[in-house]
Amino acid sequence: EQFRLLLKNHHVSLEIGTGTQPIPVHFSFAEGDHVEGSLSAERRQLMRDVFDLPDLGAMDDGIANGTHEPRRGEAHPLSLFTAPRVDYSLHRLRHYTGTAPEHFQNFVLFTNYQFYIDEFIKLGHSLIDGAAPGEYTAFVEPGNVVTRRPGTPAEPGDELGAAPPRLPQMPAYHLVRPDRAGITMVNIGVGPANAKTITDHIAVLRPHAWLMLGHCAGLRNTQQLGDYVLAHGYVREDHVLDEDLPLWVPIPPLAEVQLALEQAVADVTQLQGYELKKILRTGTVASTDNRNWELLPSRGAVTTPERRFSQSRAVALDMESATIAANGFRFRVPYGTLLCVSDKPLHGEIKLPGMANH
Repeated sequence: EQFRLLLKNHHVSLEIGTGTQPIPVHFSFAEGDHVEGSLSAERRQLMRDVFDLPDLGAMDDGIANGTHEPRRGEAHPLSLFTAPRVDYSLHRLRHYTGTAPEHFQNFVLFTNYQFYIDEFIKLGHSLIDGAAPGEYTAFVEPGNVVTRRPGTPAEPGDELGAAPPRLPQMPAYHLVRPDRAGITMVNIGVGPANAKTITDHIAVLRPHAWLMLGHCAGLRNTQQLGDYVLAHGYVREDHVLDEDLPLWVPIPPLAEVQLALEQAVADVTQLQGYELKKILRTGTVASTDNRNWELLPSRGAVTTPERRFSQSRAVALDMESATIAANGFRFRVPYGTLLCVSDKPLHGEIKLPGMANH
């Protein structure tokens, strides 16, 4: 499609030839083949004398960050990512999520709680059990374990799937449609580092949208445990993207995503108008990299987290949402955030065992 637009709008010719960027040996093997895994440390050291190895200098995110400046005579980029950067991320996705990149769908959900995943697994199996016709044809779990709709033929490679002895760092689950318009859900765990890591790599797949669904601390006394928060702005105290996307860059809300999420809450709760607004607060979400920010000394401090959150008018606090939104902005992937209040630390309701589950 990009080539067609170039030909139409710029009347240029396309020239196809051998590139100057060698393919590293690690990126040239098929799924499941890992040449370095069977070598001793001594033999791995010898590989660089014979083979091309991954070059980190060809993988930086200067194009996506808007800092890439082609040298005189150098070709200009057609994509946000170089080919080595894409290959690198595809291998990282296999490692972190326990599933092959080709199973990922174009709509991605991130969560920080396992019971969200448990519900998604139940939903996934129910939608492909064959009891009713549907648009989903398969459900894929870590280890590339594929469950296909009854009557749907197996595909090559399905038989190789096996549940791993332990879950990967950020397990992914895929509710598959043939046109890739299904849903992928990833348990990213807690913290902005994981949130940045996984979105750095999923971005090369160019998904249509990604959303953060999880828990947060409510910062306003009008909120109740279980209320929803729809983010329309972010306070970025996660620090993991400061070098890639400066803090002075605003992360705007996306109208289509905001309306879709609000309508989803209305559909589920069957509430409208003012009754819906009672349980759904739209506002700024602050994301921090310090899970125990409440323990920072406040006496004599020039500024405290509480004061910053108050001045920003933030209505909720978590550790991932701003990172996912900021990386969506950086990588041109539409983003959104819908959270559920699980504690109210500024009002004495700190998170204790059982509160989040309740």
